[in-house]
Amino acid sequence: MRDILPVLGRWYAAGFPFGLATVVEVSRSAPRDPGAAMAVGPDGQVVGSVSGGCVEGAVFELAQEVVASGEARLKTFGYSDEDAFAVGLTCGGEITLLVRPVTPGLDPAFGSVVDCVAAGEPVTTATVTDGPARRGATLAVRPDRVSGTLGTSGLDAAVTADARGGLALGATGLRHYGPQGQRREDSVSVFLQSFAPPPRMLVFGAIDYAAAVARIGDFLGYRVTVCDARPVFATPRRFPEGVEVVAEWPHRYLRDTDTDERTVVCVLTHDPKFDVPLLQEALRRPAAYVGAMGSRRTHTDRARRLAAAGLTERELSRLRSPVGLDLGARTPEEVAVSVAAEIVALRWGGTGAPLTATEGAVHPPRPR
Repeated sequence: MRDILPVLGRWYAAGFPFGLATVVEVSRSAPRDPGAAMAVGPDGQVVGSVSGGCVEGAVFELAQEVVASGEARLKTFGYSDEDAFAVGLTCGGEITLLVRPVTPGLDPAFGSVVDCVAAGEPVTTATVTDGPARRGATLAVRPDRVSGTLGTSGLDAAVTADARGGLALGATGLRHYGPQGQRREDSVSVFLQSFAPPPRMLVFGAIDYAAAVARIGDFLGYRVTVCDARPVFATPRRFPEGVEVVAEWPHRYLRDTDTDERTVVCVLTHDPKFDVPLLQEALRRPAAYVGAMGSRRTHTDRARRLAAAGLTERELSRLRSPVGLDLGARTPEEVAVSVAAEIVALRWGGTGAPLTATEGAVHPPRPR
């Protein structure tokens, strides 16, 4: 959804109605997660995807129908059998879509959501998917204000409280309420989609490998910063456009930088005078991933120095070193793929093994 919002914002500002299909619920081996979106706009233009190609043709027609009728619809697609003309998912999973028309009249808060996401400000959209409330009614919730309505003040208040709690975690999913927001009832289904600012990737050591890691981090949606104490190396021209480059001692920069449970830290300096104070700071603060480059001999020496500096076994266990998965990588670009693969596997609970050597669902349930 975040990827297609700039296009949707232009359609919305120009007054072009469009049909927006959003995945609100999945089961088993579904190809896309909740929040994946596809839109059909003026002259049949299409942006986004909800299934990777399995049901997009049917969704295209449905989106045009809801624009013509002005009424949102809920549609579930499951497994398609041997009938080559059946519309469904070949993966055996199931997805439920909310397909709704979007215009300034039907959704007056949509433009502000686009602006918030573009500015990197947190916002959650809450949309009624089923129940006695109007399907497609939307509420935009920010930390300090609310736009739109779901139909009743009680429902707005309950959803606003939950949306603000979920916004801190970037949570997306269905919640259930009574018509007046009663939490012990489930007659009204509301889809909450949080747009938290992009997670950060902090890359330390402005070497060739850092440029490749920064490039793939930007591709994966991280807000990337490269930091090095040597100004001759920490220059923007050596890195992709959009990557922040800072000339500062790594541990001092990290000490003054906020991190959270989504932050990725990649230490590529492999020099004790940089590594040890930097990793002392990194391993004692919130972060999803802390990886350090170097040989196994370097890792052993680094771990010894960190233990001598007072880090506990639990803190040291967070360190991914040598960094990356075993792909046989050699070039900076290959090493960047190895590092990115480890980050993705850790995020989603993957094993890193070839899929041909595993069994069960290709897309397992999200880890808690």
